[in-house]
Amino acid sequence: MSVWVRAETARYRAYTWCREAGLATKVLLALGGAVAIGLAAQVRFHLPWTPVPVTGQTLAVLLVGVLLGRTWGGVSTGLYLALGAAGLPWFTGFKAGWGVLAGPTGGYLVGFVLAALFLGHVTDRFVRARSFWALLGLMLLANFALIHGPGLAWLAVVTGTHDPARLLWMGTLPFVYGDVFKALVAAGLACAATPKRGTW
Repeated sequence: MSVWVRAETARYRAYTWCREAGLATKVLLALGGAVAIGLAAQVRFHLPWTPVPVTGQTLAVLLVGVLLGRTWGGVSTGLYLALGAAGLPWFTGFKAGWGVLAGPTGGYLVGFVLAALFLGHVTDRFVRARSFWALLGLMLLANFALIHGPGLAWLAVVTGTHDPARLLWMGTLPFVYGDVFKALVAAGLACAATPKRGTW
């Protein structure tokens, strides 16, 4: 058996085990994904002209969506939001509470759930979506449409900013290079971890 076949077999077994595990295991995996997002949230730095910080969260969110699939990727990101809102201090800067969701980054946080659901659905349904370039395209779409879309909309409400150019400068343009880099890393990791065949 070649190295590639052995690796593909291992990926397939891990991928199917994750989806066929019992409820308790899936809950633990979802909590693990939420913890990963919470840890990535602490990798941050602030820009002086925007209340939206640069963080590592999107890297974790993109991976959680693909690795846990639509249902449990969505549950994982939902748990991150729900437990953080309930008082667990794992939002950026070890913050917690509903005030974070109501603040300027609240739309991006809601977008995490949408992105995970989308990526999990597409990669579970279509095996070809697990190639590097397909994953990269899907992750960039999820990042800029499903995370930045709600993020910008809510940022406009919270800050009262209705000038599109200023809003983009506050909420998207400063993050483009970093988000593309995180998508590249996430696509590479997800490609290495997911099988390229639906069944054996």
